Amino acid sequence: MTLRVQTFATHQRMPWRNGGGVTYELARSPGDDEFDWRISIAEVSASGAFSAFPGVDRIITFIDGTDMALTVDGVRHRLQPLEPFAFDGGSDTTGEVSTPTRDLNVMTRRGRAGAELDVIRLHDDAEVSVGPAEPLVLIGLSGTVAVSSAAGESVELGALDAVCWPGPSLTVRGTGAVAVVRIWPAPR
Repeated sequence: MTLRVQTFATHQRMPWRNGGGVTYELARSPGDDEFDWRISIAEVSASGAFSAFPGVDRIITFIDGTDMALTVDGVRHRLQPLEPFAFDGGSDTTGEVSTPTRDLNVMTRRGRAGAELDVIRLHDDAEVSVGPAEPLVLIGLSGTVAVSSAAGESVELGALDAVCWPGPSLTVRGTGAVAVVRIWPAPR
């Protein structure tokens, strides 16, 4: 297995399902419209409706901008920077922003996959072990960190870059914030 960084410039750019914005897809499985799981970064330029994804669990993390609030089925939630927020993708959801923002989205289809998203904040060249999961996806949120495998491979992960790793634990070192997404298959 080889560590490979997918830079933000190489993420697949696509319109939102409802046409209201743009998202950058980092990873999905399988590759067709009926995904089991999907990870993306959305650019939100104005307040408005979220695309509906019935049967899909969503985790959203506000990663860049001044503020973001979601109203999910009539209940307003003010999102805190780098704090994951989970909700039903089929819910009636609108987002409010006062300036353009970016958010990280993890979507899993119920009955096919599940996910966990954690944000690790590294200070003073700290080192943290993450994993294992299949896959384990790391997304740089701020700063630059080094990601290393047990085999001695090491790559740099900048802001909005990603590493998708199908193997054992990885070590993350540096100063910055990294999203750690663990995907697992749902029991069938």
